[in-house]
Amino acid sequence: MNRSRIADLSLLLVAMMWGCTFLIVQSAVRVLPPLAFNSIRFTGAALLLALITAVFYRQEWKKLSLRMVLHALLLGLLLFLGYGFQTMGLLYTTTSNTGFITGLSVVLVPFLSLALLKHAISRYTWFSAGLAAVGLYLLTFTGSAFSLNKGDGLILLCAAFFAMQIVYTGIYAPRYPALPLAALQLAFVGLFSVLASLLVDGPAPLMHSGELLAKPEVLWAMLISIGPTSAFAFWIQTACQKYTTPSRVAIIYATEPVFAAVTGLLFGGETLGLSAALGCGCILAAMLMAELSPDPARTQAEG
Repeated sequence: MNRSRIADLSLLLVAMMWGCTFLIVQSAVRVLPPLAFNSIRFTGAALLLALITAVFYRQEWKKLSLRMVLHALLLGLLLFLGYGFQTMGLLYTTTSNTGFITGLSVVLVPFLSLALLKHAISRYTWFSAGLAAVGLYLLTFTGSAFSLNKGDGLILLCAAFFAMQIVYTGIYAPRYPALPLAALQLAFVGLFSVLASLLVDGPAPLMHSGELLAKPEVLWAMLISIGPTSAFAFWIQTACQKYTTPSRVAIIYATEPVFAAVTGLLFGGETLGLSAALGCGCILAAMLMAELSPDPARTQAEG
């Protein structure tokens, strides 16, 4: 199995971790506000990656440069803005709209790849992205129609920032060691989240976070979020984008709501109707099509 296939499978594992832990994180942010939760989550993840680097890959810190820090700052800012606009948008729109519009990054990434990376986008990639978007619609709006409201513009900005983070990771990942770049990126997300939490929610949530973390549902969600779904997830993304293309990353990440739906079905007492099942099928078909089809940009990434 070549490195590109291994990279895609590793990214699928990331999407699975995000989707399967959605219910756990959702219950935690009902207790600890999202910005305070993200402050601890991303700061903890950055410290974990810094520790791993210091113990096992100490020589990689010697490659630290001002350019790497600035590029990590940009990646961290894009990631923070994605999460930030998603949180703000949720105040004014529905979870269904949020899930669908956030997933539209799968369509935005090929455009950005073409503009910023000059990647030739094949018809297979375009069709896969469109099929994934259809699948997201069917999965998200089971038995209801899509209607726009004032929060959807914020969610569209969230999708754009997530798409830009994927594309710029594709630009910077080949230039730097994955661990320091990922650690710095998450450190900046943590820093921005702390500032935003203090600005929006005041000091109370962070000051009382110690007692809130004592609650089992919050502590369990935080441990999962710091380790598997933040530190290791973004380490994997940074390392793997040296060997695959941003368009494929976006299509693979579109499977996250599929894993979330299956988890809700198995553990959350939720039901999966025909429309949602068809949506899951479309997304999985889009991922397989992107994975198995020839793509000139992929050949370029492998080289």
